Amino acid sequence: MQIKLVGGDSAGTVTAFYLSSQNSEHDEIDFEFLGNRTGEPYILQTNVFSGGKGDREQRIYLWFDPTKDYHSYSVLWNLYMIAFFVDDTPIRVFKNSKDLGVRYPFDQPMKLYSSLWNADDWATRGGQEKTDWSKAPFVASYRGFYVDGCEASAEAKVCATQGARWWDQKEFQDLDGEQYRRLAWVRKEHTIYNYCTDRERYATMSPECTRDHDV
Repeated sequence: MQIKLVGGDSAGTVTAFYLSSQNSEHDEIDFEFLGNRTGEPYILQTNVFSGGKGDREQRIYLWFDPTKDYHSYSVLWNLYMIAFFVDDTPIRVFKNSKDLGVRYPFDQPMKLYSSLWNADDWATRGGQEKTDWSKAPFVASYRGFYVDGCEASAEAKVCATQGARWWDQKEFQDLDGEQYRRLAWVRKEHTIYNYCTDRERYATMSPECTRDHDV
């Protein structure tokens, strides 16, 4: 999806673009854009829920002003990994680490959603900055939506075309060397929060973090 985010004073607002399951063991793949006061940068938060477990937040500052023009935000989701991209730059990878005991979202279909909502209890500086409703209406603009995937019924356990489509081929089973260099640049220059390094919330690091090049 190409998105141009809320301009001006967007504190308290969250623009979201995400995949979500509808069953009790919740799966979700999130882009969440956290608004800010005029002149302060947006924060892009990503998260992955699998089998009802989330709490895998990562936050970055974008290297451009996302309110001035449209930029592409995309997800590659297959049996091997979930990769998040901003334009053509990977900002996060969540590998299939079932062999490490980590649930991976692949056993149920997900629908695609987008929303723009008031989250001033947490979105901006931990809820310290409230939504200024005198600045309403808050508008995010969308264009260029594209999806390629297998349609599934609610009872489907795996994609019926598993192994036969482009997203299952070898070149899409992992990032390449240049993509990992770009991801390392995002980690070094733009990441402001990573659940993998948060020892206050988590006494031990999650097993997928090293595999996902998050540390």
